[in-house]
Amino acid sequence: MLDARRKQVVVTQKFFDENSIGFLAEHGCDVRIARLPAGKADGGLTEAELVEILEGADGWIVGHANVTASLLKSLPQLRVIARRGVGYERVDTDAVNAAGKVATIAVGGNDASVADHTLCLMLAVGRRLKECQSGLAGGDWSIPLGSDLYRKTVGVIGLGRIGRGVMQRLSGFEVKSLVYSPRPDWSHSLATGGCYVDMETLLAESDIVTLHTPLNADTHKLINKAALARMKKTAVLINTSRGGLVDDADLLAALQSRQIAGAGLDVFQSESEPGLEEVTRQLIGLPNVVVTPHVGASTVEGLNRTNLIAAQCVVAVLEGRNPPKSSVIADGR
Repeated sequence: MLDARRKQVVVTQKFFDENSIGFLAEHGCDVRIARLPAGKADGGLTEAELVEILEGADGWIVGHANVTASLLKSLPQLRVIARRGVGYERVDTDAVNAAGKVATIAVGGNDASVADHTLCLMLAVGRRLKECQSGLAGGDWSIPLGSDLYRKTVGVIGLGRIGRGVMQRLSGFEVKSLVYSPRPDWSHSLATGGCYVDMETLLAESDIVTLHTPLNADTHKLINKAALARMKKTAVLINTSRGGLVDDADLLAALQSRQIAGAGLDVFQSESEPGLEEVTRQLIGLPNVVVTPHVGASTVEGLNRTNLIAAQCVVAVLEGRNPPKSSVIADGR
């Protein structure tokens, strides 16, 4: 029987490591790892399922589930919601504040992993790895001509932690970096060798456009038919941020017509808009598109880091302390 004096922390994410479980246990927490159906993440759970899983929880370490006012009302004991990640478009921060709870993100945990994956996709699309592998699998040893990343012009949209990490990695390829950010930080630009430009210039001059901005009302469908039309026919689009930043139907049309040369996608609009699953299926099938299933942050090292940051935030709140200011997205205490 669990000690009633110990706090209850529920984890609805897979790959939660023993070190992070141990940290929670050492700080007076009993940990319950939710057993989700095969192939199902917490973002696919209904509110009723979440209420059942989270019954009695003081802390919740969450992935992509929707955190809503009605859900929080059903969980009066819950004090802290810690996202194992940095995006929080599915967390109603106003509702968290109104309910007197705290919500946090795992700042700094997966930046390196996503930045690495971004370059992975750039190289894979440029060197046409998908076509090479499918050709060899069919016994075709002909050589698709790829393109270098070396000394290309790369447009970076968003210059947060991941965007800066991408630019640091690109410096080894001697690229010219163009940066568009709604809130320019000149010190970061100078430190990473970038040049701030407006959106139109970035789209028109870049050989590769890579997205590293949060998804919100201002950035939803930032890359649409008009934006794609401004890009070079030889350009490649990379998205390791959020699917909703791109109008995937417009992207599909641009790729099919060779209006742009290719894309590397780790995220899809259909992740939050199931009606677009057919568009996703067609994107996956294109020879000039390299895709991965939202795995940019999913390395052993990256998840261990974000697990521990989330656990530290939970413990801080349950012990009556403040989590790191950079991790707090809502605090209604």
